[in-house]
Amino acid sequence: MHTINFKMWGKALKTIPRISKEEWMKLDVVSKWLISTRSAVFVMTAISCIIGGLLAFHSGTFIWTNFAVAFIGLIFAHASNNLINDLVDSKMGIDKDNYYRSQYGPQTVEHGLLTRAALYIYIAVSLAVALLCGAYLVWQTGATTLYLLLAGLFFVIFYTWPLKYVGLGELTVIAVWGPLMVGGTYFVTTGGTWSWQVVIIGLVYALGPTSVLFGKHIDKSAEDQKKKVFTLPVILGEKLSRRVTIVLWLIQYALLAWLVIDGYLSLAMIVVLLAVPKFIWAAKAFSQPRPAEKPEGKMGAAWPLYLVHHAFLYNKRFGSLFLLGLIIDLALTKMNVL
Repeated sequence: MHTINFKMWGKALKTIPRISKEEWMKLDVVSKWLISTRSAVFVMTAISCIIGGLLAFHSGTFIWTNFAVAFIGLIFAHASNNLINDLVDSKMGIDKDNYYRSQYGPQTVEHGLLTRAALYIYIAVSLAVALLCGAYLVWQTGATTLYLLLAGLFFVIFYTWPLKYVGLGELTVIAVWGPLMVGGTYFVTTGGTWSWQVVIIGLVYALGPTSVLFGKHIDKSAEDQKKKVFTLPVILGEKLSRRVTIVLWLIQYALLAWLVIDGYLSLAMIVVLLAVPKFIWAAKAFSQPRPAEKPEGKMGAAWPLYLVHHAFLYNKRFGSLFLLGLIIDLALTKMNVL
């Protein structure tokens, strides 16, 4: 029985630790699960879920138990997808020979940290938790939630193959982090109410995680092309993909402006403009070809993560401010200021 390593928990939730097998063997099971699932990216799922919850609270109906179960279920669904991603890519030989994925963090099977049998157990436990949460919400809110659950399960299982391999991974992320996560959380938290405005708000946020995926797939597009993994950046080419990513960020601001002008959201959302300096920083990186070698200084700190590093940090800033704007909007509404 290994000592619980709370420090590693925190590290794994903030970054993707690079760890040796000797260090791995000393870790507790939670630390191993957090590292295996690349839990640092769970923040994007958490924000999607919280946005759905805030909008439900704004509507006047908020079922705490449903929200909590949805939050846990979505986190474990995201974990399951990341684990399945590693398993499938390992079985298909994608992660062999120091492939991009194996360079920036532990690929548990390829680096000998977990056997495939152990990885199957991690997947089974994570997916079981997600499905139990989903089953509870279906019991509470009915058939529509079952359809949402089945759609989510489809994307969890088939995102890596075949969707990612045929240029549909990016579109999947838009659907999952928007209508499914934000809209689905809103639906179950309100006890069964649907709103197209909520779907649009979900789309505003979902474009952020999609841009992160674009950055990741641009970073490894040369390796993917060699291994016949046809992500959208492989299909579109690096230059066009970098431009598309910047356009996705601009669409976020345009949709948000439309929601404010339409009156569904208030001017409290102006706080999102504090993300503009970070947008300029990230857009500058995406406006130029990806460096062939590790840049010096801070620009190369996360190498071989480069464009995805910029996209992730920008999305984290935008998403946090977007969430803050919704909280302020909700607070002002509840105080009858708006």
